Amino acid sequence: MARALYIHWPFCAKKCPYCDFNSHVRAGVDVAAWQSALLADMQHEAALAGGEALTSIFFGGGTPSLMPPALVAALLAEAERLWGFAEGIEITLEANPSSVEAENFAALADAGINRVSLGVQSFDDATLRWLGRLHDGESARKALETAQKCFKRVNFDMIYALPDHTPALWQAQLGAALAYGTGHISLYQLTIEPGTRFASDVRRGVFTPLDDDAAADLFAITQDMTAAAGLPAYETSNHARPGEASRHNLTYWRYQDYAGIGPGAHGRRGGVATVRHKKPENFLRAVAEHGHGIAEQRALPLPEQAAEALLMGLRLTEGVDLATLGARFGLADLVDESAVARLSTLGLIWRKEATLGVTAVGRPLLEALLAEIVADTLVAA
Repeated sequence: MARALYIHWPFCAKKCPYCDFNSHVRAGVDVAAWQSALLADMQHEAALAGGEALTSIFFGGGTPSLMPPALVAALLAEAERLWGFAEGIEITLEANPSSVEAENFAALADAGINRVSLGVQSFDDATLRWLGRLHDGESARKALETAQKCFKRVNFDMIYALPDHTPALWQAQLGAALAYGTGHISLYQLTIEPGTRFASDVRRGVFTPLDDDAAADLFAITQDMTAAAGLPAYETSNHARPGEASRHNLTYWRYQDYAGIGPGAHGRRGGVATVRHKKPENFLRAVAEHGHGIAEQRALPLPEQAAEALLMGLRLTEGVDLATLGARFGLADLVDESAVARLSTLGLIWRKEATLGVTAVGRPLLEALLAEIVADTLVAA
């Protein structure tokens, strides 16, 4: 069943003001206890979702580069024992570009990591301070150079559409980022997520987010520059050279099964949605009491699965094959045909035989388009 494995490490040195991920700051971490708990959680999931060799593993967080390399190696060894590894397996670890973490890169590569995703966000010191990051621009540059020496494949993240971003400023910053020549780059517009410090700042008038029209202009610049550099978008925020797309993330976007272990991790197992206990202490307690960290598992009705598959798949520039999805879920009406016709006329979506996708013009409006395209029968279910 599961062809991909996600492992969540929930700890960070500091909580960033824009972050709504399941990350926690703790004075100390009992590595032995966490190794035991994560191994037990993995063993439980493999017993239910085994049978096929893994094609990808992703260590997310939190800040997984804070994990001791020996812990990473132990988890990978157990994953290989439980599932087996497909030839050419992609094994990614998220990392922050601090000097302390960069010192671990060679050891992490020796442990089995072959792809790293660096949370650079910016090379500008003032921007990094505003974003609450612990590294500076020079540390980011050095960490990126070290990563390129240690790992076969490197991605790094950048955040744009900040309150002060002008087209000229973003063109200069993106040009500098693309000059590093990595095969993959993730470019995210700043989103004010509920419950974050930035959400409070906006409410109190500390700053005003960039307006939608200005952000759309920056999005267009992003598409043009990445395409010209040979890294066209294959998903709304992700750009890669041919053959260097994140295989793990494609598992999500193509709505394939994946096992998710560790605090707050989500998974999909044969039409069953799983979610682990979110708070680290609650996760450890659950594993001690039950042998796994699952907080909830729910069988998803076929219409709900189809809706999720559409919502994920339409993020991809390749679009979704409606005939294949319909056959998979035994459903005939997946989209609102009148909405599809109207949005096609407006140049916001495209259709080629059974395949439906969102155009470059429509991509900045993706969330609104999805709400119109997905058939009411799926949403109601």
